[in-house]
Amino acid sequence: MKKKAIFKGVATALVTPFYRGEIDYAALSRLIERQISAGIPALVIGGTTGEAATLSERERLALWSFAAERVSGRAKLIFGTGTNDTKSTINYTRHAASIGCDATLCVTPYYNKGTKRGITEHYLRVADSADLPIILYNVPSRTGVDLTLPQIAELSTCERIVGIKEASDSAEKLAKISALGDAMPLYAGSDISTYTVLALGGAGVISVISNVIPGIMREVCERYFSGDTAGSLARLLAEEKKISSLFAETNPAPIKYLMGRMGLCHQEIRSPLSLPERATRKMIADVWRLGK
Repeated sequence: MKKKAIFKGVATALVTPFYRGEIDYAALSRLIERQISAGIPALVIGGTTGEAATLSERERLALWSFAAERVSGRAKLIFGTGTNDTKSTINYTRHAASIGCDATLCVTPYYNKGTKRGITEHYLRVADSADLPIILYNVPSRTGVDLTLPQIAELSTCERIVGIKEASDSAEKLAKISALGDAMPLYAGSDISTYTVLALGGAGVISVISNVIPGIMREVCERYFSGDTAGSLARLLAEEKKISSLFAETNPAPIKYLMGRMGLCHQEIRSPLSLPERATRKMIADVWRLGK
């Protein structure tokens, strides 16, 4: 089954800025405009980097509504609707469809340690619940479960499942997913694997680092798509230390710290996460040449 990718290139997994315990909508507006000005084709709102797990239902719905109004069709909008409960995920997905977005990013149910059949059925039920494209999100380091290749192959036959963000970073698995071709468009789940995924025929990356250097990540993808594969790889490798620095501790703590230092938003992050340890902060400041 041939499916068209929701976007090609970079989707920024946008942080959710907070100030004094509330979503900072003024900062969020600035971040959205910065991404659109940089030519980023898609934004993920309320995903892992957006601290969705700590957002109340009221906050999550308000965040999506604000983003839909602010973006107003200038970029593809992808809302993070996944939870560890099928009923809640269906409700969120239906709401996302009602307020207008281009797709949802649906994380594999976490904590419950669902069976392979149970997780497959979860996705099929969510896909059947609303007329909205769904991108699977497999991140076993956070969820405790890993979508297997047979599961992914079965889900690729579902018309509304239009891609996968694969964050396992197994080159063998990425290659085997890519063999599904247009039936399951592949997106890199980590910045450093962007070139690998593109070389395998993938559609792009859902990126953390593009919160701060959107233009560079856009260039990595555009160079590859234009045939300058060597230039694409060189551009990505030039950022390798910066990328690594942002995953020295649990995402999004490092990127929130960096964005605060850059004046893009407040550094506030919700418990149980905390800002990086002093040594990590110093390392990030050194790598990004922030000064004292």
